[in-house]
Amino acid sequence: MGWTDSHLHQFEKDGKYWGVPEWDEFDELDLKDEAKTKLGTILKITGDSMIYSYDFGDDWQHEIQLEEIIPVEHELKVPICMGGERRCPPEDVGGVSGYEEFLEALLDPAHEDYERLVLWCGGHFIDGFDAAPVHDQLQRMRWPIRHRR
Repeated sequence: MGWTDSHLHQFEKDGKYWGVPEWDEFDELDLKDEAKTKLGTILKITGDSMIYSYDFGDDWQHEIQLEEIIPVEHELKVPICMGGERRCPPEDVGGVSGYEEFLEALLDPAHEDYERLVLWCGGHFIDGFDAAPVHDQLQRMRWPIRHRR
């Protein structure tokens, strides 16, 4: 998984915000503590959605939508990655437009920034998605996440 949780983030639904309250130094965001909130209390029925914002400078906006409720015998203690599309952009790539420029340069070995960007991102960047490593990493993480700054 590409992002390292090194930037501020928040979740938003119906004018309410969840995140890490201690990161809101000036009490401007009125954040509810995400670590004390179960997703099922926010997204309740199929089609419900919320916005996840990450890195307020790059301004990544993601819509999280509840597609299906799958009954389980026991409450899950860790998230499960069911699938996805594309690879996560590198940190600090410059938002959507920066990521588009990044991919354009990496798809063209003759591009003037090709070598620099290959070095910057740690090797050749394949824009695909494999759920298995994501799922494995989720299993190794401590839940709930306790953020540090």
